[in-house]
Parts: sequence; structure tokens; C-alpha cells
Amino acid sequence: MTEFWDAAYTAEAPPPWDIGRPQPAFIRLAEAGLLTGAVLDVGCGTGEHALLAAAHGAEATGIDAAPAAIERARAKAAQRDLPARFEVADVLDLGVLDLEFDTIIDSGVFHVFSDEDRPRYVASLAAVLRPGGTCYLMCFSDREPGEWGPRRVSQDELRAAFSDGWRVDSIVADSFDVNPIEGKTRVEAWLATIRRLPR
Repeated sequence: MTEFWDAAYTAEAPPPWDIGRPQPAFIRLAEAGLLTGAVLDVGCGTGEHALLAAAHGAEATGIDAAPAAIERARAKAAQRDLPARFEVADVLDLGVLDLEFDTIIDSGVFHVFSDEDRPRYVASLAAVLRPGGTCYLMCFSDREPGEWGPRRVSQDELRAAFSDGWRVDSIVADSFDVNPIEGKTRVEAWLATIRRLPR
């Protein structure tokens, strides 16, 4: 899978999700003061959300499986003089980081996993998110028509995935901005606010 994701960032055209700026939903969260403390951006790509958090005073870390994406993220951090850390890592095995975070950002990661891998992913998030910490998760929505793009996710699927040791505070309709694909520049999403319960 590393090769697949790395190829997405070394192709001539950027992938649909790499828009060169943060998603509007996460800008709103940052401006509301919700991306604070130690923040982890999982599947960070070229780093825009971790850099957004760092610009708002967070101690930001971004991880991604694609070395090419992490290289670009580090270059952006240096260019913008922002103290964000970026590492190549597997989102299904975050415990190896040996770190704890107050906040996790997931922009378009949850929806890439199969039913079999979803529990591994949720357990991986739990391994690094402090009790009482918050995960802000935005995923492709079953409200999006057609069949192109990633797997559609329902609210019920989100609630089921985070039913043990978590509290789903809200799931609201939102959207991803994307590079033009199939004539679209915006696609339907869910934005979930999910709290890690005390152990």
C-alpha cells in the first residue's frame, strides 16, 4: 500500500484530495480554537491540516505512509517557518510512535479501510489519543451520488465503529473540496466529533 499512496504524490497531476490548502471544515475548527494542545494529523498527505494546527499554536504532528507526501510536508513547514513534525508511519499501528495526543485530525482516512481493517484503525487511534481527547473525522458520505471515488460511509457505520470506548458527540453534513474530478470540485462528507472515554 505504501507504493500506491506514494505513487499518488509522485504523479504528474496531484490526487483529488491534495488541494494545496486545508479543508474548510478544519479551518472552521481551528478558528474556533478546537485544534489545540498536542495534535496528530493521521494520513496527513502534504501536511496542510497539521500546518494549520501549528499556525494556531498547537504542537502538531503529521504522519503518512507516503514518503513523497512527508517530504513535501516538511518542505512546507520549513518554508512557512512552522514547528510541525512529520513522520512516515502506518495509521494502523500508531502505538509505535510512543506518543499521546489531545486531538486527532482524520481528513479522508477512515473511508479507505475495509470492514476488517476498521477495528484495527479505531484501536490504533485509541492507542495514542488521551482519555477525554477528541477525534475530528471527516469521511466520504453515503449522500454522495454515483459510484466513483472512495467507499461511501453512513452515520450508522461511524457510530458502530466508535461504539466501544468512545462517545460520538456529533455527525454533521459537510463537504470535501477536491481537485476537479468527474466535473466536481466538492463532494459530500460527514464531519464527526468523537470523544475518547476514560479507560
